[in-house]
Amino acid sequence: MAAVFEFAETWHLPAPPERIRDVLVDLERYPEWWRQVRDVSTIGDDDAWVRCRSTLPYTLDLHLHAVSRDLPTLEVGVSGDLSGWVRWSLLPVAAGTRLEFRQQVSVTGLLRFAAPAGPLLRWNHHRMMAGCRAGLVDRLSVAPAPRRRRAPGA
Repeated sequence: MAAVFEFAETWHLPAPPERIRDVLVDLERYPEWWRQVRDVSTIGDDDAWVRCRSTLPYTLDLHLHAVSRDLPTLEVGVSGDLSGWVRWSLLPVAAGTRLEFRQQVSVTGLLRFAAPAGPLLRWNHHRMMAGCRAGLVDRLSVAPAPRRRRAPGA
């Protein structure tokens, strides 16, 4: 029987939900700000292949399928080395956004033998999400690049 893992975190971020959504749905740019995400390959409008590695010496190969990109809840289906879902709920608060992260996955492939290593895998996931939070805060502190406007007659 596959080991099932559930994760939940709540963060308060100093940016509006729309800005955070724009960063979270732009998977191709994850390696720029989330150091544990090693590579992202788009394989369709709603699909991407993501390779990530936290502290443990194992790289996860994941297929992510967009289920919802609409506020307040973003959701992706996950398959590959993990099978399940990830949800980001973005709720406006006075100082920005309360982000509620939820994930439920079962391990597949070689990881299906990971049940005894549950505490170690939870620690590794915690490190991965600490990298996500730090990178996301840094990314949000940088103003988005202004859109270039064409000069009249150009």
